[in-house]
Amino acid sequence: MDGAERLRGGPAAAVRDPQLFEAFYRRHVDAVMRFVARRVDDPHTAADLTAEIFLAVLDSAHTYRPRLGSETAWLYGIARNVVSSERRRVAREAERDLRLSGRRLLEADDIARLEDKVDAESPGRRVLAALARLPEGERAVMELVAVDQLTVTEAAAALGIRQVTARVRLHRARKALRGEADSEAGADSRPEVRSKTVETPDASLLYVVRGEA
Repeated sequence: MDGAERLRGGPAAAVRDPQLFEAFYRRHVDAVMRFVARRVDDPHTAADLTAEIFLAVLDSAHTYRPRLGSETAWLYGIARNVVSSERRRVAREAERDLRLSGRRLLEADDIARLEDKVDAESPGRRVLAALARLPEGERAVMELVAVDQLTVTEAAAALGIRQVTARVRLHRARKALRGEADSEAGADSRPEVRSKTVETPDASLLYVVRGEA
């Protein structure tokens, strides 16, 4: 986090001051929307989850440690928990009420922007689906590093694990994906098929699994 960001107030300051919280929200809402849009294909669900993530900031602000990474990386840790919880739980009335009240954080234009982001992040959702075959711990690190573009240090902080653990899991994930990519490429030697096999939003899967992302 740079000096300008500190002057504007971090999470702890934001929860004590409505104006600082609004500034914090504006500073990070696009990044959070993109994170959610890579994992959810319905704009209204994405809007609800985005609102929940910022509501969760109110309870989690005291956990932010600048030395462990940027505000965005910390928010991704919260966002991952919110999205994971959404996938697991059955819709309950209390949660539905929370989403409806939280939705007021978003302006009308945000829904339209989310629709665009959901479309734009569809390649990211395909990559995440491909990563689903990995063990949970390895998949979580790979998602944050290869898809969400965090550093290994930031991914470790977001997941609440040691850096060495994150590096080991990332290495295992890349090794597994490299073997899968090589296997699929060998199954069809046509260059255009190989290209499609390894495509990702920002680079090829081959680029990612070789440790260059």
